[in-house]
Formats: sequence, structure tokens, C-alpha cells
Amino acid sequence: MDARRYHSLDRLIGEIDKVIKTLSVPPRASRTTPAGPAPTSLEEADRLESVRLMRVNHSGEVAAQALYQGQALAAGDPKLKAAMLEAAAEEIDHLAWCEERLQELKGRTSLLNPIWYVGSLTIGALAGFLGPGASLGFMAETEKQVEAHLRDHMGRLSAKDLRSRAILEQMTRDEVQHGAKAASLGGKALPIPITWAMRATSMLMTRGSYWV
Repeated sequence: MDARRYHSLDRLIGEIDKVIKTLSVPPRASRTTPAGPAPTSLEEADRLESVRLMRVNHSGEVAAQALYQGQALAAGDPKLKAAMLEAAAEEIDHLAWCEERLQELKGRTSLLNPIWYVGSLTIGALAGFLGPGASLGFMAETEKQVEAHLRDHMGRLSAKDLRSRAILEQMTRDEVQHGAKAASLGGKALPIPITWAMRATSMLMTRGSYWV
């Protein structure tokens, strides 16, 4: 086997390993969880709502890992690839925090995560093939939509669920930074039909993960 084919196989194995780890191995955060005070006892209805919302956020972070992985795979510019991998690393913290909080709430992650992962990986790769400007624009628009989605969830949480709220607040700050960085690196505004399609896809994932 020549060096070029070996290198391609090595990369493929590495990407498959990322998929397996994201979907089946408990993530490890590089930062301490921002969750607030010790867990407060919640009414059953409030607990169930927190579980559903945090499950949606966990699925969003699974999708984010796949999006950035797909974009990094298609990126020809080393600077762009590095930006995608850096954002993905920070999103792992979000993934770990959401999963930890779900365990505290006696909830589970979405059974649909493999579907969201494959779909997001494909979308990310397609965005990456469109070039740096479009790929970064896609990243900026994604973070903008995630920010709005997180703020909506904070408004729906019980006032007693301080731990979940603290996690979502830190996630929001991180997403704002990711979006601003993508724009500063040359992200271009996306056509309106694409942003609409992104919102429709996000709505499908949100509703699916909320219940399943």
C-alpha cells in the first residue's frame, strides 16, 4: 500500500473513531461545568421539561460535532480547518455538560442522535465544499440560530432549575464567540432560502429530540 493510500485510510479510521466516540463514549469536558448550586428538588412536571430541553440541547451538540467534522474534512484552507476543529473542541464541553445534567435529572439522551449525526456530517461537508466564505458563513448562521434557540430554552426552564440555566448561559456565551469569530475570518451572509432551510432542519431536530 503506497503512502498516499495509507494516509487516506488512516484519516478514514480517525473519522470513524470520532463518530463512535461522539455517539457512544461519555464525553469529557476540558472545563469545569458551569452548573449552578447543588441540585434543587423540582416538581415532576418541571423535571420532565428540563429533561426534554436538555435532551434537545445535547442533540444539538451532537449535530454540532458532526457539522464541524464535515466542514473540517472538506476544508482545503488549514486556517479554516483549524477554526472548525477549535470550535468542535469547545462544543465537546457543551456535550459533556448537557449529558451530565441529564443524568442528574434522571433523563436520557435522544434515540435519534445517530440520524442527526449522519445528516449534520453530510450538511457540514457540503458547506465545506462551497469554499471558505460560504463555510464560515454557514458556521456564523448556525451559531446565530443556536443562540436564539438557547435563549428560548432559558425562558422555558423552571426558575428553580438554576443548574440547567447556568449551563445554557455559558453555552450561549460560547456560541456568540464562535459566530463572531466565523464572521471575522470572512464568513459571508447566506442566501435567505438557505437560512430558511437551516431553520426548518433545526425545528425538525428540536421536535424529534424533545420527545424521543
